[in-house]
Amino acid sequence: MILVLFVIIIAVSSIKIIKQATVGVVERLGKYHKTAEQGINVIIPFIDRFRYIIDMREQVVDFPPQPVITKDNVTMMIDTVVYYQVTDPFKFSYEISNAIVAIENLTATTLRNIVGDLELDETLTSRDLVNTKLRAILDEATDKWGIKVNRVELRNIIPPQDIQNAMEKQMRAEREKREAILRAEGQKTAAILEAEGLKQAAILNAEAVREAAIRE
Repeated sequence: MILVLFVIIIAVSSIKIIKQATVGVVERLGKYHKTAEQGINVIIPFIDRFRYIIDMREQVVDFPPQPVITKDNVTMMIDTVVYYQVTDPFKFSYEISNAIVAIENLTATTLRNIVGDLELDETLTSRDLVNTKLRAILDEATDKWGIKVNRVELRNIIPPQDIQNAMEKQMRAEREKREAILRAEGQKTAAILEAEGLKQAAILNAEAVREAAIRE
């Protein structure tokens, strides 16, 4: 009975089901042995073990705001969102100990370098350019870790409060200027319509006087 129970335990422990969109990294006696694909996989109990189960789907990581200094010495806070995907389970398991922390540090350093070459106005208006450069650099750097960086987005760019106030003041002035232009154009149109109306009224009045004179 004990022998049968032992055989059942061994049989059960030798079977591992890997879910869809994941893979398992199998070690044999502490050394990498194979990458198990989705479905049923058989291992040797006590000799083989699943060291990692890796999700192969695209992952999204939202990093907290980082202080960044522009070329014209303005410090702003920028937070980034990185979309990445594991492409090589072996490299991802053994070439880097904590991929998320490594990507965050690399993102912060690269972002500082890119924004450091841009002035404030360029940073605020060149978001797509920064995204493209940042993604290309991260993708190349993380390739050795078995990671593919698909997309990077600067979610928020937050300048210092005094600059925010100045920007809001400028936007308010531009908005008021546009409103003044629209009012002036409206008044001009109204004046033209009024003048046309008076002109037509004068013409009609003159014609009426002429017809009355003819009848007399």
